[in-house]
Amino acid sequence: MNITAADVMKLRKMTNAGMMDCKKALAEAEGDFTKAVEIIREKGKLVAAKRADRETSEGAVLARVNGSKAAIVCLGCETDFVSATPDFKALANEIADAAAASFPADVEGLKAAPCSNGHSVEEEISVQTGKTGEKHVLAYYATLEAPYIAEYIHFNGKIGAIVAFNKSVDEALGRAVAMQVASMNPVSVGEADCPKEVVEKELEMYKKQMAEDPKMAGKPEAMLENIAKGKLQKFFKEQTLEDQDFVQADEKISVKDYIKKVDAEAKILAFKRFSLSD
Repeated sequence: MNITAADVMKLRKMTNAGMMDCKKALAEAEGDFTKAVEIIREKGKLVAAKRADRETSEGAVLARVNGSKAAIVCLGCETDFVSATPDFKALANEIADAAAASFPADVEGLKAAPCSNGHSVEEEISVQTGKTGEKHVLAYYATLEAPYIAEYIHFNGKIGAIVAFNKSVDEALGRAVAMQVASMNPVSVGEADCPKEVVEKELEMYKKQMAEDPKMAGKPEAMLENIAKGKLQKFFKEQTLEDQDFVQADEKISVKDYIKKVDAEAKILAFKRFSLSD
């Protein structure tokens, strides 16, 4: 049957697939648009299956703040060539918008969330996969809910963070703290919420180091324990957000103390961070 340019454009608007893919799908479907859409989606699934073992080290990290709710997402792909294309960027923004609008509980929920064209996020990712021939994945999705949330996305679009506060804070301060999270990659807000397994791993490492150090041979167990605890306090200062030196400050001051200087009542509640380069 004769497939017209208008038919191809119509299917392209429906699926955002390439012109040749649309033409081939319409020909295979004998002009049936519903069937053609399914063919394009199935092609994306086939490509994804074939490239399931490929690494997705490129992509785009985006954040959306919607009142007291915020989401951070990453759409991953295989190459920087694809991640730089307008279609990839548009899809990543669609997914971020869908996350902000639906605020699903997890990645599976986000996959089922609707995009602006009514198709699910998972369907749109499948179409994009078929169009480029590269593996595409929802590499990360996380949310926060708090009285105030700040966000920061690095200029390269490959690293970002959202930070929750107990109250509204100055926009510049919030952004600076989110930038701190993105650049310094803290393990927790403070000592109190540092994961137990992280603390245990650090203590185990310190004790092993001392056991292998001839200078520590024969030292009392209590002394070795205190040395390990001292090293752990240094770890907290370097690796927990509140205790880190605030990189945006002109003076040597911790993040917690800097925030207190600006707003004595403000506190960091939580943060989420993702980087494609970690």
